[in-house]
Amino acid sequence: MTVSIPGAGTATLPKAGLTGLLESWRSDIVAGFLVFLIALPLCLGIAMASGFPPQAGIISAIVGGLLVSRINGSFVTITGPAAGLIVVILDSVQELGAGDAMAGYRYTLAAIFFAGLIQVAMGLMKAGKMSAFFPASAVHGMLAAIGLIIIAKQIHVMLGVKPDAQTLFETIGAIPASLRDMNPEVAIIGFCGLGILAAWTLVGKTRLKAIPAPLLVVLIGMALARYFDLEDEHKYLFLPNAEWLPHHEFMLGPKFLVTLPQNFFAGFAFPDFHRAGELVFWRQVFTIALVGSLESLLSAAAVDKLDPCKRTSDLNRDVAAVGLGNALCGLIGGLPMIAEIVRSSANVNYGARTGWANFFHGLFLLFFVAVFPRLIHEIPLASLAALLVFTGYRLASPREFRKTLAIGWDQLAVFVITIVGVLATDLLIGVAIGVVAELMFHFWRSIEWRDVILLNRSVEETEPGVYHVQVAGAAFFGNYLALKSDLSAIPPGRTVIFDLSETSSVDHTVMENLHHFCEDYRGKGGYADIRGLDGLVAKSAHPLAPRKRVA
Repeated sequence: MTVSIPGAGTATLPKAGLTGLLESWRSDIVAGFLVFLIALPLCLGIAMASGFPPQAGIISAIVGGLLVSRINGSFVTITGPAAGLIVVILDSVQELGAGDAMAGYRYTLAAIFFAGLIQVAMGLMKAGKMSAFFPASAVHGMLAAIGLIIIAKQIHVMLGVKPDAQTLFETIGAIPASLRDMNPEVAIIGFCGLGILAAWTLVGKTRLKAIPAPLLVVLIGMALARYFDLEDEHKYLFLPNAEWLPHHEFMLGPKFLVTLPQNFFAGFAFPDFHRAGELVFWRQVFTIALVGSLESLLSAAAVDKLDPCKRTSDLNRDVAAVGLGNALCGLIGGLPMIAEIVRSSANVNYGARTGWANFFHGLFLLFFVAVFPRLIHEIPLASLAALLVFTGYRLASPREFRKTLAIGWDQLAVFVITIVGVLATDLLIGVAIGVVAELMFHFWRSIEWRDVILLNRSVEETEPGVYHVQVAGAAFFGNYLALKSDLSAIPPGRTVIFDLSETSSVDHTVMENLHHFCEDYRGKGGYADIRGLDGLVAKSAHPLAPRKRVA
């Protein structure tokens, strides 16, 4: 079977299962190996930033590759630990452990196990459409807040300093002191890594670009660590040329390097279920399940748009498969996993055609940590911290603020309110605050408040192969799920016309979802168009800006 790709002719759809392996094994092995090079340092860094042992991240990626890739509903996604869950897991370790890091780790493994079971149930109950309920600006605000938290916590590791801070705001406030008291040799490693990552964004499509930037960061970091003799504990005196700068004595040694057990199976750990009867435990369970599922769904949907074959993932099956993988990770000491967007994008760029690329990426990780654990020990923590600081910056970069402002000032307000809410409280409460803020803006835009309860819509086949979708009243994130269910029943390859001429208001989330539906439907050989927007006034020049009818 072939599919048409605009501007690219046609592409042959790879077959599933072992037949697909026989057809695509060359390209999938290459892609899997290159993704493995990116995944290794990220898995280590994400695990340690989450308060888990470094091997926990690798365990998660191995389970995601070897198990989840065989049962999930996606095609070119890479499953494994993600930076977006760092804040959730670290908070669980600290809150459940109450100061005891190892106890917090084992309690959190139990929470991950139950969160995985909840995700399996969500997938079986067709919760794949859940992502459409949350307003886009609130979700992006949550991710930006996660990015800021990652930067605030990891910049101290990158500088080789442990701040005297108990709360998030104290950690942020300690950044100037850490810059003043940075360990120069550790900071050199960290800033070199950060510089490489920044420079790689400016490199054009050349052969140099084919080298994964995270791999280069790790290799140069290992070379600098060898030069600074980080494997041996020692002190050195830093004597600045400026007389007004104080002299400092710094300690160096293996504590600045990754530590893995020599035996891979010795790195397994088992959950502690003793706190399963407490409310605080279940709060962590549902936070892990909700945030992980939401991120995974958004990532899988985004990766579908990168797939050269324009295939569409079965998101319900994907959630269930990731949940099963998470339940297993909770039993053997791994982090929770999601469909990870950065590694998945690289997977597509490296030529992956089927889920076997994800399988091979997990297989390469298993082989490497089983055979070369000593080599991993030479990776400096500052290099991994630089990777995470850069990841955090991408989540919360000024560009994200500008993109949101381009949609409308109200969307920027929801974006910022969500960020402040997450920083001041936690992820669940912060996102809830963002949802309420978006709801208030919708009430302000709407003419009839009763329209908020139910979306007036109809889907009719007005002539053979032509579906007319009439939407009336107020269309917003809270009532879009019903329309999404109706749209899923429309066969592919037809003509779908959305008529919004009778709507009183349309929010950004609905505009974005309808736009994506039209893009996906056209990509599968059909035709879809949105009409009836002339009578609505957009809040900005952005094509997906919220709109309101003016009487």
